[in-house]
Amino acid sequence: MAGQAPAFARVGHQVVATLTETAPEVVAEAAARAVLSASGRTPWVLQVFTPDTPRGNALAPFAESLEAAVAARLPAERRVEDAQRAREAGAVLFSLCVAPDGVTVVGAVTAREAVSLAPGGRRRMRRAGDAPSRAAMKLEEALDGLAFEPGRGDVCADLGAAPGGWTQRLVSRGAKVVAVDPARLMPELTGHARVKHVQESAFSYAPDEPVDWLFCDMAWRPLEVAQLLAKWGRRGWAQHLVANIKLPMKDKNPILLRVRHTLTQEGGWEGLTVRQLYHDRDEVTVTAHKLK
Repeated sequence: MAGQAPAFARVGHQVVATLTETAPEVVAEAAARAVLSASGRTPWVLQVFTPDTPRGNALAPFAESLEAAVAARLPAERRVEDAQRAREAGAVLFSLCVAPDGVTVVGAVTAREAVSLAPGGRRRMRRAGDAPSRAAMKLEEALDGLAFEPGRGDVCADLGAAPGGWTQRLVSRGAKVVAVDPARLMPELTGHARVKHVQESAFSYAPDEPVDWLFCDMAWRPLEVAQLLAKWGRRGWAQHLVANIKLPMKDKNPILLRVRHTLTQEGGWEGLTVRQLYHDRDEVTVTAHKLK
């Protein structure tokens, strides 16, 4: 849909140059010239990545050396080291895609418009030591893309919480969590001072009072989950939303259109984003908020 970021894209750049040289020094010099020509006097961030394929991954050592060689040829005073700060600085994100067969593509996008700030959209998260699954990494990646995140004193509802991967990460940030799930939580969350375990269905649960954040990661039919999240938005039960929506094997886009409509038109959620993150599988992560 017009004006919406593509749900299944990892990155998106305007192509500045396509290089077919193979000698490392020649590639670095040509890439640096392309970046200098496109950047003007604007702050810049440089990232290098390879296609996420066996042939592409084999080029990772060359890509790393190319990044250092190109950066050394660019004005250091305008470089923004941290991609997360690039949006605040109004920087341009330059990406070098080192592809097989001696092709390197130089791309540019303003950091504020970037689909992802991770090189190639491959946002690698460290697995939390006691996390029961990759669930914690999915949440960390989702929060990484937000301007702010739950912290000390915030109250979060975690629907479908068991065994507790998301609850664990929220508690580690200092938040209080109402974990809603008939199943048991992992032992370290049982009896935790900032965790209230409500052992009932997420579909029947109603909070005693509104919460700051609503989280949901349930292996359930997508339209029914969307209706549940819309109910929370419609009734003003939460201010911010982060949820994972499972998708069918076929006809993903029609389902996504219905999910978007349900959340925005029926639930009143604002600023909706829908993206398949690096750690997502047949699913997408949605974020949204409610205006006070």
